[in-house]
Amino acid sequence: AGSKRDMLLLDVTPLSLGIETMGGVMSKIIPRNSTIPASATEMFTSFVEGQTNVKIHVLQGERELVKDCRSLAQFDLKDIPPMPAGMPRIEVKFLIDADGILSVSAREQRTGKYQSIEVKPTYGLTDEQVEQMILESFEYAEADIEARQVIEARNEAETVLNATAKGLADEQYAQLPVEEKAEISAAAEHLREVMRTQDHHAIRHGIDRLGQATMHLAELIMNAAIAKALKDKRVREIQ
Repeated sequence: AGSKRDMLLLDVTPLSLGIETMGGVMSKIIPRNSTIPASATEMFTSFVEGQTNVKIHVLQGERELVKDCRSLAQFDLKDIPPMPAGMPRIEVKFLIDADGILSVSAREQRTGKYQSIEVKPTYGLTDEQVEQMILESFEYAEADIEARQVIEARNEAETVLNATAKGLADEQYAQLPVEEKAEISAAAEHLREVMRTQDHHAIRHGIDRLGQATMHLAELIMNAAIAKALKDKRVREIQ
C-alpha cells in the first residue's frame, strides 16, 4: 500500500472550459482538474426571436462572468432557420484529446447545421497565470455568484415579459375581467422596475407575481388551442 511504483500520473485540465451565454455569463462545460482525454456535451437554445446566427465564444477560467475569463476562440453557427426564442436546440460538444487539443463543435439539432473549431487552451499560459486565475476565483467567489444570479434572474424576467406580451396580443385577452387586466399590467411594470436593480430576490418575486397574474390568461389560451386542435382533427377525419 505504501509503494509508489504503480502510481499513474494523469494529465488534467488546469482551468475550466466553457462558453459565453446570455448576459455575459460563463457556462462551464469541462470543469477544472478533469482527466484528459475528456469530453462533455451541453444543450443550449436562443433568447432572440428568429435568430439565424449563433456566436459560440469559447472561454477558459474559473470566474462566473465572461469579462473575467480568458477568451480562447469564437465561431459562428450560421443559416439557422428563423424560429421562436427557445425553440432551437443547439448541442455544444467539447473534446480534449491526449495532446491537450480542444475541439469545440456546435450543431442545431432540428436542421443539422454544424460548425467546429480547434484550439490549444494552454498556449501562452504560464503556471503562475493559472495559479493567479484560480486564486482570484476564490477571492471574488461571493461577488461573482451574486452578479451571476442577477443576470440569470434578468434573463428569466425578459423571457417572462416577452411571453406576457404575446399573451396580451392573443384574442383570449379580451375575455379577462378588467381587474385581472389591471393586475397583469401592474405586475409587468413592477417587474420592469425591479429588473433595473441588483436584487435578484426582488426580480424572482416579480417573476412569480407576473406568473400568478397571467395564470388565468394562460389557461384560456391553452384551452382555445386544444379546442382548435380537436376541431381540426374532426375536420380531417370527415374529409
